[in-house]
Amino acid sequence: MEANLRWSLITAVAPIAWGTNYYVTREFLPADHPLYGAAFRALPAGLLLLTACRKLPAGSWWWKSLLLGFLNMGGFFALVYVAAQRLPTSAASTVMATAPLVMMLFAWALISERPGPRQLAGAGLGVAGVSLMLLTGSAPMDALGVAASVAAMTMSSFGYVLAKRWSAEVEVLASTAWQLLGGGLLLLPFAAAVEGSPPALDGCELLGFGYVTVVATALAFAAWFAGLRRLPAATVGLLGLLNPVTGVLLGTAIAGETLTFRQICGLLLTVAGILLGRRGGFLTARNGRNSVGSDNVNSRLNYRQ
Repeated sequence: MEANLRWSLITAVAPIAWGTNYYVTREFLPADHPLYGAAFRALPAGLLLLTACRKLPAGSWWWKSLLLGFLNMGGFFALVYVAAQRLPTSAASTVMATAPLVMMLFAWALISERPGPRQLAGAGLGVAGVSLMLLTGSAPMDALGVAASVAAMTMSSFGYVLAKRWSAEVEVLASTAWQLLGGGLLLLPFAAAVEGSPPALDGCELLGFGYVTVVATALAFAAWFAGLRRLPAATVGLLGLLNPVTGVLLGTAIAGETLTFRQICGLLLTVAGILLGRRGGFLTARNGRNSVGSDNVNSRLNYRQ
C-alpha cells in the first residue's frame, strides 16, 4: 500500500504538469506552427533524458521507439498543440480526461488488466465531471479543437498501454528518451513540408518552450512511464484526471476564465472519481498475462491496491 501510494504521488506529477501546459502553450507559444511546436517540445526533452541514461535502443526497440514515439509523443503533441490553441484551457484539458476509461478498455484488451468496480465507477464519475465542465464553459467550443483533443486522447491511451506491455524490457528513462526522440524526428520532415521554415522565437517563447520541455515533457513523461511500469493502467489513467483539475483551476486563477456553478460540480465529481478509483482494487484476468512482466511472462495475479 505504501509503495503504491508513493508511486501514485510520483505519477501525479505528470498530469499536474500537463494541466499547466495548456495555459503555457496558448499564452506563450506561437499559434501557427503546431508541428514545429511539437518537435521543439520532444527533441530537447529526449536529448535531456538521453544524456541522463546514456543508452541507445537495440534490437526491436528501434521500431518500438518510433511507434511509441508517434503515438505518445509526435502525433500526440501536434494534436494537443492544435487543441490548446483552439480551445479554452479548461475545455482542452477536460476532453483529455476521458482517457482513464479508454485506457482501461485498451488495458483489458491488450494486457489482460480487468478494472474493478470502483475503478469503473471512478472513471464514470470522472467522465460525468468532465462532461459538466466541458459542456458548460462560457467560451464557445471549436469543433476542430475538440476533434484534435479526442484524437490525441485515443492515440495516447493506446500508446501508453503498449508502453506498459513492453516496460520490463528496458529502463524507464531510456525508453522515455527514445520515444521523445523518435516522435520528434518523425515530426521534423512533416513540419518542414507543411509549415516551411522554423518560427523565429522571442524571449517569452523561448522561456515557454523551456518550461514545456523540462517540466511538462521530460520530467512529466519520466514520472508517467515510471508509474505505468509499477501501477495498473487503470490507476494511472485515473490519476490523469488531475490534468483537467489543474487546467480548470489554472484557467480560472491566471487566465481569467469563468468557472460556473455546474463546472464546480463537475470538478468535484472529477476529484471524487480519482479518490474512489484510487481506493478501489482491480483484477488482471485470472488466467491471463501479467502486464508488469515481459510479453512472454504468464501468471495468475490477483492484485489489490
